[in-house]
Parts: sequence; C-alpha cells; structure tokens
Amino acid sequence: MVADELWARIEQLLPAWPERSPGPRPIDDRRCLEGILFVLYTGISWQQLPLELGFGSGQTCWLRLGRWQEAGVFEALHRILLAELNAAGLTDWTRACVDASHVRAKRGARPPVRRRSTAAKRGVSTT
Repeated sequence: MVADELWARIEQLLPAWPERSPGPRPIDDRRCLEGILFVLYTGISWQQLPLELGFGSGQTCWLRLGRWQEAGVFEALHRILLAELNAAGLTDWTRACVDASHVRAKRGARPPVRRRSTAAKRGVSTT
C-alpha cells in the first residue's frame, strides 16, 4: 500500500524504538503504517482491523499513531512535502485557505448580541 519512495521519506522521520524489552516483537513500522492507512481509508473502527492482513492489532496501530503524532512525524512530513511541491512549482497558493478561528479579530468589532436564555423557567401564575 505504501510506495517505496514515500516510505523512504517517512522512515527517516520515525522515532527510534527504545532498547529491546521483554515481550513480543513489535510489528514492523511500515506494516503498522499500512494498518493505520487501511483504518482511515475504510472507516472501520480500530477494533475491527483484521489480524489476517498482517498489520497487527487495531490497538497496536492506534498506539503507534499516537506515538508518531506526539513525535511530530506527520507535521514534519507535511512540511517536507509542501516544500517539495512549492520548489517544483506545483503549489497553487491562489486557492489557499485560512482558518478564521486562529486569526485575530479586528479592533473595534461589535460585542456579541446578548442571547435570550432558553433555560426552563417557572410558568406565569394565573391566580
């Protein structure tokens, strides 16, 4: 599933494994990445990842995904690929998008309108 060229880029970004500890041998990183991509592509849950495919268990792939995310593997890969695309002139920056939730609001903006409460209230007395 993962092309050799892409794997060569990803492999150098992966954190080194700690010294060998007792227990079963960890699943190969490449197979684990393929398991992660399989789950993300198909939309199945981690628990439904078939062991017969050789990717390891869903929990193994999920834990490895978290470990790599903490190490910044995907952010680094994203930056590398963007830089390569930009250097090759293949990035169309005219279609770039900015997430407004991270853009500072202009000064002098009106304060938000006070919202009427929708909480339950006691009914009006009719006596």
